[in-house]
Amino acid sequence: MQSAPAARNHDDLGKLILRVVLALLLLFHGLSKIGGGVGFIEGMLQKAGLPAIFAYGVYVGEVLAPLLLLVGLFTRAAAAVVAVNMVVALLLVHTGEFFSLSDTGGWALELQGMYLGSAIALVFLGAGRFSLGGLKGRWN
Repeated sequence: MQSAPAARNHDDLGKLILRVVLALLLLFHGLSKIGGGVGFIEGMLQKAGLPAIFAYGVYVGEVLAPLLLLVGLFTRAAAAVVAVNMVVALLLVHTGEFFSLSDTGGWALELQGMYLGSAIALVFLGAGRFSLGGLKGRWN
């Protein structure tokens, strides 16, 4: 049986892995939007009757929030931003795929679902000890 400090280290390591994987994978999407712009998102927002300026929020959800997750600062808030970003993406872009399967038999939205689920988990878990916020950090 593991002692409490050893179990705590494993919990913190798990939180670190979850934060880093989610952050890095989302950053690829954010960097793509930095390079290519958010024009296509503006168009989708306008089509949905929303202001096109909201498209720039994708930079917060796919660049700033993942960077905060990566270093473990404002982790719960950053994860909440990612979760909201994913809900908006699901509703704006992927509503037609909610009840679809991919060619390989998985849910068509499994990537988006994994991002959303991981972000929600981090909202509840926080960053853990291996972060700039620290285990009991004010900004964790």
